[in-house]
Amino acid sequence: MSAVQTGTPTAPQSGKKKALGGSLYRGNEGMWSWVLHRITGVAIFFFLLVHVLDSALLLVSPEVYDAVIGAYKTPLMGIGELGLVGAIVYHAFNGLRIILVDFMPGGTRHQKLMFWIVVGVWVVVMVPFAIVHLTNVFSH
Repeated sequence: MSAVQTGTPTAPQSGKKKALGGSLYRGNEGMWSWVLHRITGVAIFFFLLVHVLDSALLLVSPEVYDAVIGAYKTPLMGIGELGLVGAIVYHAFNGLRIILVDFMPGGTRHQKLMFWIVVGVWVVVMVPFAIVHLTNVFSH
């Protein structure tokens, strides 16, 4: 009996590993760009949701609003603000990269290089911001 008749799986014919639904993705720049873009987008969405809700507290009770805003002035929230700015900056630069990949002739051929440019520009922007921001957060 053959493997088809018995229902037993056979080894892939080529040297590539196979996952259940197709080939096994190894996680190159394209995948990491995609994953980070989704994670930062969801994080920014939830920040905006919380921001709208805490701003709405002003209509309910100014005292409660003041208490919530006071809770935001902690070092832990300062670190959270750094993460938020990092997410926004990455999401913005990667969004520009996606536009270039989509609309620039031959953009897909250069998408890996553009990913590393996004990472480099992100670092160049975030390092000085982090120094200034964390100095302000921990100096009070």
